[in-house]
Amino acid sequence: MTAAPPHRDTTAALEQVTHLRPELWAAANRALVRKALAEFAHERLLTPEPAGDGRYTVRSDDGATEYRFAARTMSLDHWQIDAGSVTRHRSGSEAPLDALELILELRTTLGLSDEVLPVYLEELSSTLSSTAYKLSRPAPTADELVTADFQSVEANMTEGHPGFVANNGRIGFDIAEFHSYAPEAAAPIRLMWLAAHRDRATFTCCADIDYDTLIAQELGAEERARLEGVLTGLGLDPADYLLFPAHPWQWTNKLAVTFAGEIATRHLVPLGESTDLYQAQQSIRTFFNTSRPDRHYVKTAMSVLNMGFMRGLSAAYMEATPAINDWLAELIASDPVLRGTGLTIIREHAAIGYRNPRYEAATDRYSPYRKMLAALWRESPVPSLAPGERVFTMAALLHADRDGRSFAAALISRSGLPAQQWLRRYLDAYLVPLLHSFYAHDLAFMPHGENVILVLDDEGAVVRAVFKDIAEEIVVMDPQADLPPAVQRVRADVPEDMRLLSIFTDVFDGFLRYLAALLDEAGTLSEEAFWQTVAHCVADYQDAVPDLAERFRRHDPFAKTFALSCLNRLQLRNNRQMVDLADPSAALQLVGELTNPIARFAPVR
Repeated sequence: MTAAPPHRDTTAALEQVTHLRPELWAAANRALVRKALAEFAHERLLTPEPAGDGRYTVRSDDGATEYRFAARTMSLDHWQIDAGSVTRHRSGSEAPLDALELILELRTTLGLSDEVLPVYLEELSSTLSSTAYKLSRPAPTADELVTADFQSVEANMTEGHPGFVANNGRIGFDIAEFHSYAPEAAAPIRLMWLAAHRDRATFTCCADIDYDTLIAQELGAEERARLEGVLTGLGLDPADYLLFPAHPWQWTNKLAVTFAGEIATRHLVPLGESTDLYQAQQSIRTFFNTSRPDRHYVKTAMSVLNMGFMRGLSAAYMEATPAINDWLAELIASDPVLRGTGLTIIREHAAIGYRNPRYEAATDRYSPYRKMLAALWRESPVPSLAPGERVFTMAALLHADRDGRSFAAALISRSGLPAQQWLRRYLDAYLVPLLHSFYAHDLAFMPHGENVILVLDDEGAVVRAVFKDIAEEIVVMDPQADLPPAVQRVRADVPEDMRLLSIFTDVFDGFLRYLAALLDEAGTLSEEAFWQTVAHCVADYQDAVPDLAERFRRHDPFAKTFALSCLNRLQLRNNRQMVDLADPSAALQLVGELTNPIARFAPVR
């Protein structure tokens, strides 16, 4: 007779879901329903019907359910919906708000296929669970957070991506892994170190570092000897291997099984956990070294589905990553306008990619099976800080605390500067480098909140910006641009009429739209004054570079309108592979036009 399995510890199991309580679940659903109504209306998937006195109605596909709410419509078709005003009515009775029910009631309107719908519901469930978890924990006020340290701010971000509704899908995490690895858990993490045989792995680095120097910096002599001792204990020569870290989730869930043959044949050797402790960043697969903040970030491959993509890292992409970073750093250093803004990047200093020959033979270059094992080391911003300077993620500017108080408004108040002056300093540090990169170099970044670090002075005014996540995100849009051979990958032939969307969509609509609404709502700065300040920043930049006048005529930043590019439509269409990586611009979902909020402030020349 087979022995019965031992009883599981039910106490531990219950503790893992203590955040899943009725009152927190209701609050999470209210927040997500509000966001869904706002963003789907912005993307013109929904057309709220005016009901008088600033109130609106949205009806379900069958007309039997109504959502009623109060809202202000603002520039860029932004819907500022009062979360407390949202109610749901079905068959004459008020019903609880439920984000999954909302999607089911609007599935035809949203164009959800039978294949996409259940996965989307799973992503929404995970997003709701994450929100409930955040609500279950003590949270600093906006006033407290503006004086908090870098990683405390990082861990206390509650919104995730401001546009995507299902933005914390993380399909692949179980509940224990959520508590261990989710950024909001801020749990200390030890990375898994592996040794990759040089026959299978490629290491590349920036010009000012090499493999031995990097490993000496990241491990130190004692830890390196400990890890290499595992190899010698197996009768293997450490000189035949490259050491690198992997996400512990990836090791347990993928590598130990999917790469079993590589481990059995000693092409891949597990060495043990890191001594240093790390903290997951908002991007979930990137880690900050909390034991030694001067050491590199580590970005790892992770076969988790999150926000439209499997979050792997391509071994092929890693090979050119350091060269691309060196090229961009040199371009910034050699351009007096960019230097004058204070812009820097934290380089992806070194990278390693592991190629499994069997999966390489079976797949094309975009397959997730080719993105299961790679890592990169990214510089930390900490060593470059001057006395009195501190840093935080730009995503914090869109954060509101538990009482709805804006982080940005609290920061402006603490700085002692007039709101427009504070905003202008921020725009000079953030927007001007993006404008100049585009107009002078046909270069576009992906400058959302998680990809930008802001450097502040001791009072809370922005001093300069640090851009990150370079090699996978930048694009040079001139097909004739003269680029070094190792940098050719960043070239893309983007149609002329779509190029300025890198500013209009990614900056104006994708970030400043939300910041303008938050500051207006807080009473810190009116929406009109906000966009007028943006317009003055753009006009002053134009005046500073008269040699680019023809470029401004061709791509007018004060154009009356620009195309509305819709992110949620991409995810609703295909939430497993949101964009065709072979032709990303062709995958955009463009629906009508938005009025450019700075057009009415265009200078008379």
